[in-house]
Amino acid sequence: MKKSFWSGRNGPMLIAEIGGNHEGSFSYAKKLVNLAVKSGVDVVKLQIYKGDELVSPYESEIRNKHFKKFELTKSQHIYLANICKKNQVIYSASVWDTKSIKWIDKYLKFYKIGSGDLTAYPIIENIIKQKKPIILSTGLSNIDEIKKTIKFIQSKNKNYKNKNMLSLLQCTSSYPTIDEEVNLNVIKTLKKNFKLPIGYSHHNKGSLAILIAYSMGADLLEFHFTDTRKGKKFRDHKISLTFRETKELIKNLKRIKSLQGNFEKKPTKSEILSGNVISFRRAVYSTKILKAGKNLSNKFLVCLRPNVGLDPRDLKNSIGKKIKKNILPFERILLK
Repeated sequence: MKKSFWSGRNGPMLIAEIGGNHEGSFSYAKKLVNLAVKSGVDVVKLQIYKGDELVSPYESEIRNKHFKKFELTKSQHIYLANICKKNQVIYSASVWDTKSIKWIDKYLKFYKIGSGDLTAYPIIENIIKQKKPIILSTGLSNIDEIKKTIKFIQSKNKNYKNKNMLSLLQCTSSYPTIDEEVNLNVIKTLKKNFKLPIGYSHHNKGSLAILIAYSMGADLLEFHFTDTRKGKKFRDHKISLTFRETKELIKNLKRIKSLQGNFEKKPTKSEILSGNVISFRRAVYSTKILKAGKNLSNKFLVCLRPNVGLDPRDLKNSIGKKIKKNILPFERILLK
């Protein structure tokens, strides 16, 4: 069976979101990317933007200054992309500055449309033109808005009806997301409504929600990544996993995959080799001596372990049959 584009080395595609955790420092960005590629994730993701191309300096001056402070240059982003390439890890980005698409496109295998841009059709259309797979995050939105955006994307290019071309993320755009608003059951809602690969974008503290999302069928998993949360003031560090926590996450994802097993219900190899199929089940025994050639009756019969001789399921049809040999009390019953 051919693997989905959204599959990773350990099951779902695992995306480490550096986002703005570099806080505008290129040296820190390099450190985070190098840590992330060594952690075992499938994808390292950043955000590409210019403050003035993202936030109105008139309507939201403070946010505009924030994003300007966190900007990285074209050459810096390309350098980070090449770190990923060298380590055979996928580089990806949310490209919030559409002018940057021209130079970053060749480094991207897919695009991520963040929750805030789900309704920004002109931005989405620029990304559609690149004809590459898209992840659409669904924070802040309702089902109707998601349906309309998917319809818009697929109307511009019917190839986005292909499951390898479009996927969705259940996401809550609050930092940190409280447990009651993570809403992992929406993964099932999205799967039912859209028949597309559905993942989970994590903004809750710790990694438990990621593991539960995977066990619920999430096809891709995105989480924020940092080196440490200690002493950090920027919001996203608080919801990020460290290198050690990411390694532990991968270990647990592998274990969940093993625990899930397959869909066929039958005795397992260990149940058979251990003899438990016989030793745990019961057979029919007699508490008295049974004489060879006599007919089996209901008298003095009990069901005991192990399951050797006469199976209880065959008892009804065995009454009246001749006994093969003399049988001692509690010895297996053999019939002709």
